[in-house]
Amino acid sequence: MSFPNTSPYHLPPDAVWFITGCSSGIGLALAHLLSQSSYRVVATARKIASLSEIPDNDNVLKLELDVTATNAIDEALKATLDKFRRIDIVVNNAGYTLSGDTEVTSEQEARAIMDTNFWGMVNVSTRCLRILREENPKSGQQGGVILNMSSMGGYIGYPGQAFYHATKFAMEGWTESVSKELPLAWNIHMCSLEPGGVKTNFATSSLKSVAKRHPAYADPSYPAKQLLDYIKSEQGRAFWAEPMALAKAILELVSRGQRIPIRLPLGPDAWGMVVKDVESTQKELEEFKDLSLSVGDSKQLETIGFLTKS
Repeated sequence: MSFPNTSPYHLPPDAVWFITGCSSGIGLALAHLLSQSSYRVVATARKIASLSEIPDNDNVLKLELDVTATNAIDEALKATLDKFRRIDIVVNNAGYTLSGDTEVTSEQEARAIMDTNFWGMVNVSTRCLRILREENPKSGQQGGVILNMSSMGGYIGYPGQAFYHATKFAMEGWTESVSKELPLAWNIHMCSLEPGGVKTNFATSSLKSVAKRHPAYADPSYPAKQLLDYIKSEQGRAFWAEPMALAKAILELVSRGQRIPIRLPLGPDAWGMVVKDVESTQKELEEFKDLSLSVGDSKQLETIGFLTKS
């Protein structure tokens, strides 16, 4: 069994970037950074007027795109190929959060965030896989990279944002699985980016709280209340990263001529919390090892080498 992303990726000097969610934050910073280079960038957002901060030039294509509408995705990708003939880097950045007490989150709210954060990413990615495999070689480029904007919250779950975490966990599982379907010869790399705190409108105007709090969770000492108050506070956001720092890290990831990892924490908070969670998981595995191995034949452990070798 071969594992993906084991070979280096080499970014073309005239690479075409297709980015969703460019109206603000990381998407806006990345599009702005790329617009001042030799790269070509397709910046998309729900409303094209929100892309006004991105410079206009021959290497920039601004498109209106609602990632929950598959016909809109098809139209945006067609317009991209009509202008640039290929796509090298896909950045699925469109998304938002949903915060509050899970018990009073409506099914409509939960499904809506899944439609944007997960299904929007899926519908862009599956269409781009064909482009990377079949269209790019016509322009002399084989393959490309799909970067899915997850979060530290795609690896670790925190109180008060259960459905947001569900979308990011789904994204990461989907990305890892699909990446393992792709033959190495296609030169298609996939990665879940896991930022920690970023100074965007995520914690302010983008923080969509549920309509009401559940009275059972009203105690200010309860976990969700404490965490949400901390996120919204100036103290909580003081050490968060600037969007441009994230944009530069993303460009560095794909341009350094090295392997693209399946997951990449971005920021000291993300890296530190993921490492801490790995250590905690290892400790828990050892604590309950006897019970885990009491199920089935212990000879099954011999298959682990086959299942995990690269």
